[in-house]
Amino acid sequence: MIQASRKQWIKFGVVTVLYLIFLVWLRSWLGLIVLPFIFDAYITHKIPWTWWKKSKNPTVRGIMGWVDAIVFALVAVYFVNLYFFQNYVIPSSSLEKSLLVGDYLFVSKMSYGARIPQTPLHMPLTQHTLPVFNCKSYLEWPAWDYKRVGGLGEVQLNDIVVFNFPAGDSVATGVPAEDLYRLSYQAGKELSQPIDLSALTPEQERTVYDLYYAMGRKYIDENPQLYGKVITRPVDRRENYVKRCVGLPGQTLEIKNRIIYLDGKPNKEPDNVQYRYLVHTNGMLPEDFCHELGISQEDLMAYYPEESVYNMPLTAQAKAALENRKDLVVAIENVPDDDAGGLYPVNKHTGWTCDNYGPVWIPKKGETVTLTLENLPIYERPIRNYEGNDLQVKDGKIYINGQETDKYTFKMDYYWMMGDNRHNSADSRFWGFVPEDHIVGKPIFIWLSLDPDRGWTDGKIRWNRLFKFVDNIK
Repeated sequence: MIQASRKQWIKFGVVTVLYLIFLVWLRSWLGLIVLPFIFDAYITHKIPWTWWKKSKNPTVRGIMGWVDAIVFALVAVYFVNLYFFQNYVIPSSSLEKSLLVGDYLFVSKMSYGARIPQTPLHMPLTQHTLPVFNCKSYLEWPAWDYKRVGGLGEVQLNDIVVFNFPAGDSVATGVPAEDLYRLSYQAGKELSQPIDLSALTPEQERTVYDLYYAMGRKYIDENPQLYGKVITRPVDRRENYVKRCVGLPGQTLEIKNRIIYLDGKPNKEPDNVQYRYLVHTNGMLPEDFCHELGISQEDLMAYYPEESVYNMPLTAQAKAALENRKDLVVAIENVPDDDAGGLYPVNKHTGWTCDNYGPVWIPKKGETVTLTLENLPIYERPIRNYEGNDLQVKDGKIYINGQETDKYTFKMDYYWMMGDNRHNSADSRFWGFVPEDHIVGKPIFIWLSLDPDRGWTDGKIRWNRLFKFVDNIK
């Protein structure tokens, strides 16, 4: 007969109800196998969960007390980090001056609904690599299919979003920050004779780009001393990025003279959007003056003293302030527009540039696109890499999963992400669409901000940014 106090039964009842609510939220009944262990922990005590507390050896009690606390903390962090929120630090200047390098963000996974982990067995607080040991921080088995629980809302236009890097499915470990696909095409081009791609038919152009990729990838695989080993990563173990969503599923996006247009209408630019300019000066700009304008040391690095010219990103406010300093600044002009070394799609000659790009239609779940050899490079990564289809082109015809077709219906929603520092951001213009299964969460507020250009006694902590809500950064 079970001997348990009324207090034990109440504790068991409360924990069980909360756990069942959690399972309903996850829409997963596999977790029911845990209920007998909860029952035992509170009622029957058949399993000696805290055997060490009865030990007569104080060393055993002391060590196991620490082990128990550490294990509990790791499990708690694991579940909180998976389903509720995580910390994220801004590593690069792609969102400046909206979010700054050194901003620490509280990221809510409940805002868009947390993903059920695709690699459930991983070390908490690591993304893909264990520090010191430099090995994978996760096990590839078991691997679960994509599934997202109910959230508080959906991704909205102009939201700042944390997501997994889509082109990070394959990574050259020697240059992990590089997009392996762009790297392969560029290497292949450099190994080949120059070809006028604009004079080719779509079929001929595809043949040339397939050759570029094959040659480039072969070169990378054969030169691990330069590129490292090529590895693959599951979706939830790919690098975390943070950008602004400037295009939603089903919209047609085009950039004309730096302005983003959605379905033919200009989208609101962020208040602190930055573009790169050539700033002609009478010498080096004073450091204190630049700091007042929010111009970082990184922004000032491209200075050419023989010409007294800075190549730097500026907000509209900073540009106006510099123009007013006639004693320091001679002239400010736009940096010439170019393709920045290859834009998405990397296997097609489009003539697009960073400031004049598109139009591209952003795939939407359930919507069907008519495929041609002309637009296939734009959509083949979603079809093949993100939605898991076998896509082939033979004799100028498109085959998906062995069937000839000229149409495809998308299984997921996709988004277009860009940085507010428009000329210093590796974003969708370079690697394309962000699938819904790559969405991690929404930054809520900045809980800490450290200026990398300042010391601890010289304004290291940006006090004015602490607990600033990201939704207020427009």
